[in-house]
Amino acid sequence: MKNILQSGIPAAYDYMNVYNASLQPSTVHVSNTGLSFYFQRYLLQKILSVFEFDNIPKHWSKSYFEYTLFIFGFCAVVRTDKYGVIPQHCSLYGYNVFYQPTNAIISNPLLKGILQPKIGSECSLIKIQPDYGSCWDIVSHYADLMTLSIEALGVNLVNSKLAYVFASESKTAAESFKKMYDQIASGEPASFVDKNLFDENGDPRWMSFNQNLKQNYIADEILQDLAKLDSRFNTDVGIPNVNIAKKSGVSDNEIASNNIDTKAKASIWLESIREGLEETNRLFGLD
Repeated sequence: MKNILQSGIPAAYDYMNVYNASLQPSTVHVSNTGLSFYFQRYLLQKILSVFEFDNIPKHWSKSYFEYTLFIFGFCAVVRTDKYGVIPQHCSLYGYNVFYQPTNAIISNPLLKGILQPKIGSECSLIKIQPDYGSCWDIVSHYADLMTLSIEALGVNLVNSKLAYVFASESKTAAESFKKMYDQIASGEPASFVDKNLFDENGDPRWMSFNQNLKQNYIADEILQDLAKLDSRFNTDVGIPNVNIAKKSGVSDNEIASNNIDTKAKASIWLESIREGLEETNRLFGLD
């Protein structure tokens, strides 16, 4: 049974846990999966902006081709009777003397049966990495880290508000305190309370708590870390960036040296995609 974490399929954490429970310990993911999906979409669109494809046939779905290629790592191009030459998501099987797959398996309900064309003669295979991997591991990794940062930011903002502790002798008094605080927090100019909310000396039965807000406020540091994660992702996928803080003692050459790291992975992806496109053009007479 193939490990779903190695397949590059973008699955939700709960499905991954159930699927992999008998194979390995459950994976750890952020609790706010909705926010994680937001960052996954954001980062994936960044990757798509790095590469621009020219002369895509008009009858192709550009979004289908690009999302299949980058999410799953590869895409087969095959000739069909009804739709002509089209890109299709596929699985791979077989191996040659170099232990590379020999055939694609294409299953589409709108095509006749399951196609099993031979790679290199009956279909072409466009992949983004030489090892047939996708970029989804990079996307999900940084999406989880950025989600954790935003969650920490929200918690810190809430905890940095001025809080009060109310001492009450009964549930009725506690409810009165809640109503008074709601009125004050909502911006009402005056709040009318019962005299029982004051002690026998006329002093209020509440006190400020955790007044040193500046000491506990780290939202600005979290935002800086979030920007660093974004820069590190840009470096990994080939988007030009500085990825270093311009401080005293840091030269312009040190900042510019990041250009090499930025081009490293993108160059490998570009070469791999070009090989698949050249094979596609050769087999089907495309440009």
